[in-house]
Amino acid sequence: MAAAVASSSQISWLLAWNSPVNRLIAHNYSNINSSLRFTQYHKKPKQAIVNYQKKYSGLVKQRGIHVNRIKASADSDFTGANSLPQNVGRAVHLVVSLGSMLAMDKVLKKGFEAAAIKFPSALFGMFCIFSVLTVVDLVRPAAAMALVDLFEPATTFIQRWLPLFYVPSLVVLPLAAKGIPASSAAKIGVIIVGGWVASLCVAGYTAITVRRMVKTKMIPAEPMPKPSPFSRNEIWFWTTIFVLSFTLAVLSPLAFGTRASTCLPFLLAATVLGYIVGSGFSSSAKKLLHPIITCALSADLAVFAFGAITGSGFESTLGLYLTKNSSNPGAGDIFMGFLGSVILSFAFSMFRQRKLVKRHASEIFTAVVASTVFSLYSTAVVGRMIGLEPALTVSILPRCITVALALNIVSLFEATNPSLTAAVVVLTGLIGANFVQTLLDKLGLDDPIARGMATASSAHGLGTAALSAKEPEALPFCAIAYALTGIFGSLLCSIPAVRQSLLFVVG
Repeated sequence: MAAAVASSSQISWLLAWNSPVNRLIAHNYSNINSSLRFTQYHKKPKQAIVNYQKKYSGLVKQRGIHVNRIKASADSDFTGANSLPQNVGRAVHLVVSLGSMLAMDKVLKKGFEAAAIKFPSALFGMFCIFSVLTVVDLVRPAAAMALVDLFEPATTFIQRWLPLFYVPSLVVLPLAAKGIPASSAAKIGVIIVGGWVASLCVAGYTAITVRRMVKTKMIPAEPMPKPSPFSRNEIWFWTTIFVLSFTLAVLSPLAFGTRASTCLPFLLAATVLGYIVGSGFSSSAKKLLHPIITCALSADLAVFAFGAITGSGFESTLGLYLTKNSSNPGAGDIFMGFLGSVILSFAFSMFRQRKLVKRHASEIFTAVVASTVFSLYSTAVVGRMIGLEPALTVSILPRCITVALALNIVSLFEATNPSLTAAVVVLTGLIGANFVQTLLDKLGLDDPIARGMATASSAHGLGTAALSAKEPEALPFCAIAYALTGIFGSLLCSIPAVRQSLLFVVG
């Protein structure tokens, strides 16, 4: 039985009553999607609604909301969830929303390049989207939510496949690290591990200290859409693509004009398959083989197999994965082409949580500013103290900032290694994903705000995904810190005086 997803319309009319009680109801109702996907394996999808009715009927009745209406509406969703018109409609909606974001990112990028503006174009676009949503919300709230709903398929798609957009740097790591001495690699490792712990402590303790001073009570966050789990049909689809395209590339390496174009389909499929398979591992297995690691390994194994069979060699084939040539892209270039859209999607996540940001502004902005400044300058200081080459130190300055913006930051400096930057950022996230919950417990950071801020400010998206899977109450703060840390870091490094001061510290 395919997973059934409760429609967003039911959540929308629950949110019509602007009070903490109804937001609590809506927040919990939004989590029915997860329950439904779980109960599909027990073939009792309606039981999730029944459980919801038993648990929240008291609160619902107090506000005059009929649980039967929720149940009946959800039942209708089950019966028509897989109809062809609905599937086609959802596909068209996704193509329109995601295509619009990709086009917007491309137009902005070309405009900024033509004007020789160094400020990240996608970040400017994100500010524009957020500003438009905020202004429209003041004039006509329903129209603002309609815009958010219009782009929801795109933002959910980005959330579902986010690790794939980071993985190219890990796939080509053997090439990026080729010219780095072993001693320098060891020093970078020390900075990654020690810097992650230190940044987490700064963000967490700053948030909890300010929180104790302002004593603001928490309110339920706005419900956030959750991506659907991967299905067997998707595995079979990508397996078929891999087998057919790999066979074609072996038999005719120039079938699509260039080697990179011919290898693109099977390398793309190998990467996606690695991520889907890794996502299905148990929690304990993911500590050893995180989905992003299985993703990179799968792609590298495909590269190795193709290089061995055709005699082209591993390094030569790996160079086809990330060509950095828009006229002859590789699989990695396709994935990294979504990074601008990732930044644009921040506008929608921040708009959804705007009330939470306003209520806890003191804790959030203090922690973000403190952790971002600390991460940048502590990396520069430690790199100089332990004798790391200045070019390598500058390349890893934005270690705690998401890849999408970290690459923009290092592009503001000269003689940097963007591939190393991306790899260090991803490795930092992997460390956070595996150990963040344990470290937070050891440090006694029990407050959801402090835990969310500390996690996202030190381990960005991968740490956020790991913590929120077990502690959903921390997710809104993770999402906010994840976006704001990258935004503030980009704004800070866009100031020439700040860049010069960092270079002075690096030496």
